[in-house]
Amino acid sequence: MNLVAGCFYDGLLLYAMVLNETLREGGSKKNVTRIIQKMRDRKFQGVTGLVSMDSNNDRDMDFNLWAMGDPKSGQYEVGTGAGPAQPGQRGAWRAHPIRWVKGAPPLDNPPCVFDVDDPSCNKTHLSMLAIMALGAGLTFVMFGISSFLIFRKLMLEKELASMLWRIRWDELHFGSTERYHKRAGSRLTLSLRGSSYGSLMTAHGKFQIFANTGHFKGNVVAIKHVNKKRIELTRQVLFELKHRRDIQFNHLTRFIGACIDPPNICIVTTRLCSHPTHSHQDVLENESINLDWMFRYSLINDIVKGMAFLHNSIIGHHGSLKSSNCVVDRRFVLKITDYGLASFRSPCDSEDTHTLYAKKLWTAPELLQKGQLLPQGMQKADVYSFGIIMQEIALRNGPFYIEGMDLSPKEIVQKVRNSQKPYFRPSIDISVHSEELAMLMERCWAQEPAERPDFGQIKIFIRRFNKEGSTSILDNLLSRMEQYANNLEKLVEERTQAYLEEKRKAENLLYQILPQLCGRAAEAWGDGPVCAGVVGLKMPRYCLFGDTVNTASRMESNGQALKIHISSTTKEVLDEFGCFELELRGDVEMKGKGKMRTYWLLGQDISMV
Repeated sequence: MNLVAGCFYDGLLLYAMVLNETLREGGSKKNVTRIIQKMRDRKFQGVTGLVSMDSNNDRDMDFNLWAMGDPKSGQYEVGTGAGPAQPGQRGAWRAHPIRWVKGAPPLDNPPCVFDVDDPSCNKTHLSMLAIMALGAGLTFVMFGISSFLIFRKLMLEKELASMLWRIRWDELHFGSTERYHKRAGSRLTLSLRGSSYGSLMTAHGKFQIFANTGHFKGNVVAIKHVNKKRIELTRQVLFELKHRRDIQFNHLTRFIGACIDPPNICIVTTRLCSHPTHSHQDVLENESINLDWMFRYSLINDIVKGMAFLHNSIIGHHGSLKSSNCVVDRRFVLKITDYGLASFRSPCDSEDTHTLYAKKLWTAPELLQKGQLLPQGMQKADVYSFGIIMQEIALRNGPFYIEGMDLSPKEIVQKVRNSQKPYFRPSIDISVHSEELAMLMERCWAQEPAERPDFGQIKIFIRRFNKEGSTSILDNLLSRMEQYANNLEKLVEERTQAYLEEKRKAENLLYQILPQLCGRAAEAWGDGPVCAGVVGLKMPRYCLFGDTVNTASRMESNGQALKIHISSTTKEVLDEFGCFELELRGDVEMKGKGKMRTYWLLGQDISMV
């Protein structure tokens, strides 16, 4: 029998016995005091043996103390206990010798080891000096922590007041504007010219301008003007600028500073490379650039890394993620821009323009309906935008491509905003991309934000089904460089063929004027070699060609009025006659000849002839 269960049984049996007696006596089961009194000094035979209650309603228990009888055998035996030493007796002590470990039983009042509430424990009281030292130490620690917090606060205020991000307008030196010509027939991106701050692109005729290129403290920078009359430096704006300046990551564009001198309000960021930087959107729509799936997954991974870092930073979210806000440098490393600095965003001048709706093709439905969300909601809206970008990368047919439908951006945005089942989303074609990528896209643009994964989960998903991702970083980089070199070789080959064709046309025209075999060789007097004769088919003329003619032209252009300018070679010829008066001019720099020693011919002594 289980002893615990038996004790519960006996307790319930005792209660039942007392309750029955109380009810027979006309008492009530709610009279707890009377029931408890009847339990005192009661004895009965229970399943655990004799149950004996004392006047305090505590059960008298028999117990035994077991001790090891023989250390060699390891057997235990009853050492001391309370119980009937003889049948019919109770409370008598029975004792057997106990072999204590140290030869003697432990003390009744052992020395204090633990800080317990037992009055018998002799606590060691701290001396007054120790108490003073402890108090001084705690005071010093508290003072140090307070000083550190105050110092951090002061440094923060000093940094905000110093405005390290501020750039004066006269510190910017503008160079030429770099352009990249968009081919005719470019898809929906033609309407994205003139996008708001951060996209580093503005409209200029038929060209797409990535940024005004300028110089700041000797460095080439990208300068983006903001369409605002003035910026009020509130505390919130100062924190936005500080946080934007503190963000540094390989897949995020670096912020250098801002100019807030009206009307020249602009954002200054680093230039990624020496040539025009392509937006991610332009790379996808440029059919001359061959993007295999290793390249595409690499672009996706760059976006995921940048967004994961951004979501874990103080900024917390992007809010306007789209392919035109992602730039790709010459190493095909993607960097995200247009994040943070909400106070610098230009307000939309019109609410019903084609360009405005084209910019909203990446916007989540809840953001289209409410306009602004809490930070967590903005992160989920970024995931929706990322899903639309993945569809761009997979199909390369522009943002929000829908097979078999030709809808305007306004019609697409209105259908997404309505949020009616079935929910309006872009097309998916698993014949072009993998089924896993299609599932990830559908999860990212789910109607309910809670059903969308975060970028930490997206990173795991992509690593799981991206077979190319198993290669090392070095192999991936070398593959990128090789693929990019192949694209360059193809472009160079096309340019070379065009050059050779133009060269052939130019030579044909030249040979019609100047034949390949020109005249006959002749020896002029100063022993100068020349080529002379009648040349040309369409306009025949007698001409002289050769180095002698070129030298004579250089001598003429470097001569002086009314003076005869001769070379050292001609001087040697004249010296043979012995009748010419010459004067050394010195070394003269001749174009294409270097330094030449020349002379002035002063005259001729006729008597020497």
